[in-house]
Amino acid sequence: MLFNSIEFLLFFPIVTILYFLLPHRFRWFHLLAASCIFYMYFIPIYILILFFTIIIDYIAGIMIENAAGKRRKLFLVMSIVANVGVLSFFKYYNFFINNVDSFFHLVNAGTRFPLLKIILPIGLSFHTFQAMSYTIEVYRGNQKAERHFGIYALYVMFYPQLVAGPIERPQNLLHQFHERHYVDYDNVIGGLRLILWGMIKKVVIADRLSPVVDSFYNNPYNNSGIGLAIATVLFAFEIFCDFSGYSDIAIGAARVMGFKLMTNFNKPYHSRSVSEFWKRWHISLSTWFKDYLYISLGGNRVSIPRMYFNLFFVFLVSGFWHGANWTFLIWGALHGFYLIFALYTREGRKKLNNFLGLSKIHWLNNFIDVTTTFVLVTFAWLFFRAKNVKDAFYIVKRIFNIPFELLQIYHTKKIGFLNLPGLKNTILPCFALIICLELAHIIQVRYRLQETFNKKPIVLRWALYYLGIAALFFLGVYENRQFIYFQF
Repeated sequence: MLFNSIEFLLFFPIVTILYFLLPHRFRWFHLLAASCIFYMYFIPIYILILFFTIIIDYIAGIMIENAAGKRRKLFLVMSIVANVGVLSFFKYYNFFINNVDSFFHLVNAGTRFPLLKIILPIGLSFHTFQAMSYTIEVYRGNQKAERHFGIYALYVMFYPQLVAGPIERPQNLLHQFHERHYVDYDNVIGGLRLILWGMIKKVVIADRLSPVVDSFYNNPYNNSGIGLAIATVLFAFEIFCDFSGYSDIAIGAARVMGFKLMTNFNKPYHSRSVSEFWKRWHISLSTWFKDYLYISLGGNRVSIPRMYFNLFFVFLVSGFWHGANWTFLIWGALHGFYLIFALYTREGRKKLNNFLGLSKIHWLNNFIDVTTTFVLVTFAWLFFRAKNVKDAFYIVKRIFNIPFELLQIYHTKKIGFLNLPGLKNTILPCFALIICLELAHIIQVRYRLQETFNKKPIVLRWALYYLGIAALFFLGVYENRQFIYFQF
C-alpha cells in the first residue's frame, strides 16, 4: 500500500483509532494484522517470505542467548545466511546470471543459464537489515531475546517503516511495543504535521520533478548536456523529497500512536563534506553499515591503507545493497573514493585555505564547501538514476561538453538546440519548488521552527496547516507514483 493513495487515507485513521480503542493486551495483534494487510496489498503470497525469515530470526535470537562459546556465533551465522540468502535470491540472482552469461559469451562458450521471472518483494532490503540488527545485538549482549513471537514479528513488520525504513534497532523499537500508549495531543499534532510535510515533499515536489527527470534520462541521446545537467540536479531533489518524504510520513504515523522512530534525514544538502552528508542522509542505513560492517572490519583502528580499504569496501556494499546493477556499484565506489580522497588531502586543503585566506572568511568557506559537496553528491546521483552504465557514461560525456554548448549559445544567440521542453511550464516551476523547499529548511534551522512552532498563536498554526493542505490539493500530482525506494 502506498502512503500517497486513497487506500492509505482510509487505512491510517481506522488503524490508529482502533489502536487506542482496544485494550493494551490486544494492541500488538491489531498492529501486526494491520501490518500484514498493508504488506499484502502488493503481492499477498510474498508475506510467506517475510514469515520465513521472522521465524528463523525469532528462534535464532533465543538460541543465541541460551548458547555459549562458538555455538552462539554458529546460530548468528545461520541467521545471517538465511536473511542474506533470501535477499540475494530475489534481488541478485538474475543480475548474477546475466553477468555469468556475458562472461561465457565473451569467451565464446555457449552455456546459458535460465533467468527467473520474479518481482522483488517490497522493502526486502530494509526489513532484512532490521531483522539482522536484532540477532547481531542479541549476540553482542546489547539486547535480550524477545520471547513474545507476535511482538518480534511486529518489530520486523511494523507498517509505518516496513517498506522503506527507517531501519530501526531493537533497543529503540522492541520495548515500545510492550509499553502502554495513550492519546497524547502533542504526539497526534506533531505526527500529523510530519505526515503533512512528508506528503508535500512527495506529491507536490518529488512527483512534479519526476516526469521532467524521466523525460531526459529515458532518452539521454536526444538531449543536450545542459538539459541532462539540469535533470541531474532535479533528480537530486526528487530523490531527497521522495525518500525523506516517506520517512517523515512513517515517523509521523508512528508518532501519532505514541511510537518514536529514529530521524532518517537532516537537511543533507546543507552538508560541508561528503562525510557529513552521510551523517545526514539515510541515517539509519549509514549507521547500520558503520556499526555492523565498518567497525567489524576494524574501522579506523587499523593502519591507514586498511582504513581506506574498509571505507571503500563498505560503500561498495552499500551501492550493491541499493540495487542489482553496475550503476549502483559505481555510485557506491564514487562515494568511497570521495571519502578516501578527502582524508588523504585534508592537511593539504587546510594549508591551501589558510594561504588563500578562506579560513578567515567563514561564509565564503562554508558556501564553497556546501557547493562542492552538493556537486560531488549530485554527480554520483547521475549513476544512481541512469538505466545502465552505457547511458551513465554518455550523460557524463554530454555534461562535460557543456562549455562547448555555452560557446555555441554565445555565438548563435539561440538556445533551441538545447532541447529543454516546456522550459517555462515545467523546469522553471520545478526550481521554484526547490527554492521554496530550501527556504523552509533555512527557516527551520534559523528560527528553530520545531521548538517554537507550538508557542505560536493557534490562528497562525492552523493557517499554516490549511496552507499545507491547500498546497497538497492544488499543487499535488496524484498519479499513485511509487516511492523510489518502494522495491529496494
